[in-house]
Amino acid sequence: MTKLLEKAFEEASKLSELEQDVLARWLIDEIISERKWEKAFAGSEDVLDKLADEALTEHAHGKTKPLDIKRL
Repeated sequence: MTKLLEKAFEEASKLSELEQDVLARWLIDEIISERKWEKAFAGSEDVLDKLADEALTEHAHGKTKPLDIKRL
């Protein structure tokens, strides 16, 4: 465990039992949520790289147009 995390838990230990439980539930939920996002996007990096390469190639071949913000 890092020193910063140890300090955070030390400070959290000074909270009331209810506040500690609320903080613990929030932290657990955040960790679970982060893992879900990482899993969901784990395979998308290659797809995004391919799409970016295609867009750059199309632009290099003059197949793109400038974005007209007024027409959005």
